[in-house]
Amino acid sequence: MHTVQQKILAALRLESSGVPIYVQLRDQLLRWIGSGALKPGDQMPTMRQVAVAGRADLNTVRHAYDELERGGAIILVRGRGSFVADPLPQTPDPAGTADALARQALHLAGTAGVDPRHLAERILHLAQTREP
Repeated sequence: MHTVQQKILAALRLESSGVPIYVQLRDQLLRWIGSGALKPGDQMPTMRQVAVAGRADLNTVRHAYDELERGGAIILVRGRGSFVADPLPQTPDPAGTADALARQALHLAGTAGVDPRHLAERILHLAQTREP
């Protein structure tokens, strides 16, 4: 197994925070892709490796990977594995994309019982510290 995959599997953290496990997995993998820890063309850990490392059900991991594929972050190649996709071209409407992401974050915050103002403060803090 590649060292990048080993680092990701070792860093994988799933919590009983009320956020669905597949969402936690999806978001952590997206952060690793966004931070450059996983680069376009890199092979992802297998679903089974993620399930074992995270002590999660294989179907839950499959759900997270399916969402990543639908979102264009990864490509699933039957018989070969999952790979980080090439970045999508810049959207012609960054404000519209930001609004859509904000709506999604507000929805997730509401579902998790998080005050939207606190979420906004945390986003600003993370953006300033460049945490993945």
